[in-house]
Amino acid sequence: MPILNTASLADLRALNAEITLVGAGPIGLNMAVALADRGFRVLLLESGGEAADAQRQDLSADHVLTPDHHYAAHITTARRLGGAGGLWGGRCVPCDDIDFQPRPWLGLEGWPIQKDDLDPTLEEACSLLGAGAPVFSAPAPGVQTTSDRFQVDRLERWVNQPRAHVKHRDRLAEDDRITLALNITVTGVELSQTEPGQTEPSQIAALNLHFHTSQTTGQTSEQTTAQLPVSRVILTGGGNASTRLLLNVQDQHPDLFGGADGALGKYYMGHVNGQIADITFDTPALHDALTYHVDAHGSYVRRRITPSDACQQEAGLANVAFWPVVPEIAKPAHRSGPLSSVFLGLTLPGIGKRIIAEPIRLRHCGPGPYARLPHLLNILRDPLRTLSFAPWFIYHRYFAKHRIPGFFLTNPARRYGLEFHSEHLPDAASQMRLSSERDATGMRRLEIEFRYSDKDVASVLKAHDEIETWLRAEGLGRLHYRYDAADRADGVLKEAIHGNHQEGTIRMGTDPKEAVVNAMAQSFDLANLYVVSTAILPTSSQANPTLTALQIGLRLADHLKECCHA
Repeated sequence: MPILNTASLADLRALNAEITLVGAGPIGLNMAVALADRGFRVLLLESGGEAADAQRQDLSADHVLTPDHHYAAHITTARRLGGAGGLWGGRCVPCDDIDFQPRPWLGLEGWPIQKDDLDPTLEEACSLLGAGAPVFSAPAPGVQTTSDRFQVDRLERWVNQPRAHVKHRDRLAEDDRITLALNITVTGVELSQTEPGQTEPSQIAALNLHFHTSQTTGQTSEQTTAQLPVSRVILTGGGNASTRLLLNVQDQHPDLFGGADGALGKYYMGHVNGQIADITFDTPALHDALTYHVDAHGSYVRRRITPSDACQQEAGLANVAFWPVVPEIAKPAHRSGPLSSVFLGLTLPGIGKRIIAEPIRLRHCGPGPYARLPHLLNILRDPLRTLSFAPWFIYHRYFAKHRIPGFFLTNPARRYGLEFHSEHLPDAASQMRLSSERDATGMRRLEIEFRYSDKDVASVLKAHDEIETWLRAEGLGRLHYRYDAADRADGVLKEAIHGNHQEGTIRMGTDPKEAVVNAMAQSFDLANLYVVSTAILPTSSQANPTLTALQIGLRLADHLKECCHA
């Protein structure tokens, strides 16, 4: 069915959808396809239109109370068709078995599901996302170690097209089981009437909708607000947007989701990431094994250096991964023409934000104003490499069959920044709550208090101690710290800023006093409400969350098919 830019309530009711999805980002679009494959009639509602719009994006302008550690809220979300697919780099990494297990050294009880529950969905998830085959390990050629404290065979896969609405364009236009309705914001719910003494959970009878002006036609539907009767609802929006909706629902129905003392909005996690050290590789084999390459399974991949389960337990670590990155491109002391050309491109007004997502651009370049002259001199000193790099990168980024996910330039010294990507431990003090300010639809905005704890910092520092000891013992490399020992904890906090991976605030669990959804991603309180979002993950792993969230959604899709279409 064609995409509906302007739909009326009558249009939506006539669809008689069996499942209504809220949020057309990477999760929502892929869930719509997966549910249609299982025979469901699906309605997918999206707040934005086909293109970016400043007024629509303003709906995500929540207030960040901790700006040193969290990007401005409106640049970590996208109110438009495709959602955060326009911000997502496309990295796919499954959670590890240890993430699902109790970890007493961290005070974690484990997930209500196991990795084995999600493994059957991995192939379909990779296929839907366009990340090739579900192969996430490959031996590093020529690298032999005597200790298994760290592994160098773990792969991250990268999708070839992170914008799911582009990847599934033909399917969305032609499949009459999928209807995508744009320019409609879900602002709340109407609950079914409960009988006196009823012990079963309530249900959502209807969604409260706010109809926006269509960006395509400039016209509105017949009404500004309306109530759409629904059968089953799955929230598939970004973690913060989905949490904000449920907090607004709770504002109208205070006993839902555990009430004021419940888990909703709490335990906000992303990742602890950054660089506090450089790494020099002493062996060409390990150096060469850690670059981007297209493997035999259909997408770009890259190896990561990760501690074993035994190392994590014995050293008391949170889960973490390391990989080498190019020198800091904002500092012209690298004297690299290609790196300076990248810096200049990313800092061009109006251009840089179109090349990569704004949070990633800020991490590379920092805030302006920018000193560009030293970078121009680097280009003049290094013209041949600069001239050859630009067309090579543009071709492989935008025109090649496999889209290169980023740039990684090797150097003869084999010295690089060492990126750490560590688990952010759940902490109730890291949270979001409703402010008194309302947006144009009448919904209350969020106040975001995103915090890292002393445990987060201590784990990162200990992980660096462990990898340094292992590298030296194996003769593989050395670390060169950018901070003195006394300043490294502050260095971790200075580096760590997030907001892209929005996890934990609608957490999955077994106890409705401590969680919002159960092991099947179903609300404890509203029987026909499900949440398939990164926000339901109980812990954050070392892995980026999109792949795991989609796996949970596919498990739910199989469950619904069994229940409804048996």
